[in-house]
Amino acid sequence: MPPHHARRARDGFDEELHEDRHLGRWELTRWTSPLGRLLLALARWVGRLLGPHHTLVLVLAVGAVLASTMTWLAGETYEDVADSDGVARLDEPLLEAMGELRTPWLASAVTAFTDLGSAVVMPVLAGAVMIGLAVRRRSWTPVILIAGAGIGSVLMTIAGKDLVGRARPPLSAAVPPFESSPSFPSGHSLNALVVAGVIAYLLLLRQRSRWARVVTVTVAAVFAGAMGLSRVFLGHHWFTDVLAAWTLGAGWLAVVITAHRLHLTLRHDPRRQAGPRDAGEPP
Repeated sequence: MPPHHARRARDGFDEELHEDRHLGRWELTRWTSPLGRLLLALARWVGRLLGPHHTLVLVLAVGAVLASTMTWLAGETYEDVADSDGVARLDEPLLEAMGELRTPWLASAVTAFTDLGSAVVMPVLAGAVMIGLAVRRRSWTPVILIAGAGIGSVLMTIAGKDLVGRARPPLSAAVPPFESSPSFPSGHSLNALVVAGVIAYLLLLRQRSRWARVVTVTVAAVFAGAMGLSRVFLGHHWFTDVLAAWTLGAGWLAVVITAHRLHLTLRHDPRRQAGPRDAGEPP
């Protein structure tokens, strides 16, 4: 990379680092818990070998492995819950209650909304936001975080469906178009929470108004919550499918945000000595 391009990239990242280090009053590059300090020590060791940018990608990859393990544990937990009737006892009554609320126009409206979380529409929406944020910030960070979060949530959905293989609610209780893939977990619910969550996180980093942050969090939470409930309302999933998806999605989102915090910390670390891998690295 020519020197003037490298300087431009460095200036762009310096601005991004200054803007993104704080979320409200919370300094993201400050680690106070023992587990946080341990993660930071490991990240520093890896960062000296690979550079902070590649470390971000590696942490996301390791996080994806952990997320897959979480999915397996969720599947095992579901089997125990189903055997003992636990939370699954809510499934049929909630499905029946949702069915009583349906009207033709409401079912059509909810179907149109739930299509936003489909495997076709959701990637298009996420991709458009990802490109917009990347261009606006002149940074690859939104691309890495949104793409990594989305890919991880899809892999978790596939793994969960293959591991559990739970049947969906009966077609007599569902609204067409019907779906034939396994029911656990709800892919719409998991992907909506993760994508909305990571986009909200990226927006929050640049919002200085408390009300703007409240609106952003509220919109993301309402979107993810409504997406999950829409799946039960339409009879496409049991409630426990959605509950598991929300739990898995929140866990994966925490991994993605932690990876970004480690990335910011490594780039801000005054003890870091820029080596050949860092010199021309874009933000």
